[in-house]
Amino acid sequence: MAGKFELKPTKNDGFMFNLKAGNGQIILTSEIYNTKAAALNGIESVKKNAAEDGRFERRESKNGEPYFVLKAGNGQEIGRSEMYSSASAMENGIESVQKNAPDADVVEAEA
Repeated sequence: MAGKFELKPTKNDGFMFNLKAGNGQIILTSEIYNTKAAALNGIESVKKNAAEDGRFERRESKNGEPYFVLKAGNGQEIGRSEMYSSASAMENGIESVQKNAPDADVVEAEA
């Protein structure tokens, strides 16, 4: 089953999206955008940048949990992952984004 971008409105009249793997697990979450068009541009940016490993910034939370941030060519953050239990689990998450993002469909969800 293919991955998908789930676009949804937020409480404050904004929009955000999640990239979900084929199994339905969220593998990347966007920031909140002011408009639907801006969120759709964010999705296109994820599709374009996910193929480049150098766009993934590997980080660690204050309590030592690994996570990653996907950045656009201009250095702007376009999505971030959940916290992972290990560095290898985080690397699997990055691989999943790289595999799922380029061809993922966009579906609109209810708020």
